[in-house]
Amino acid sequence: MQAAGPDPARATILAILRQLNQADSAHEGRRMEQSLELGEIENRLADFWAVKQGTVPVALALGLLLRNGLVSVPGGADFSWQRQRTVAERFQITAEGKKFLVDAIETADRIP
Repeated sequence: MQAAGPDPARATILAILRQLNQADSAHEGRRMEQSLELGEIENRLADFWAVKQGTVPVALALGLLLRNGLVSVPGGADFSWQRQRTVAERFQITAEGKKFLVDAIETADRIP
């Protein structure tokens, strides 16, 4: 029996969570910078294999993460001094999203 390749939807979800977790960790204590806009996430994942192949749209995967409580949309539009413009809808990883990411990484590191 031939082994199937990685699931593109799951891989994209994990890649998004990694990017949001990285933003959250790198900018701890600065609420605005702890979140990313859709365009920023898409740019960060432009070279990711599942996104590059067009298999899984980032917006679709992000919507799934939102519906399942792994990602949240904090506050309304604010002006970001770092971005030098008004920031539209932003996305931030939740505690449940962090738990899911850690569990997925630990599971992937196990030898079957």
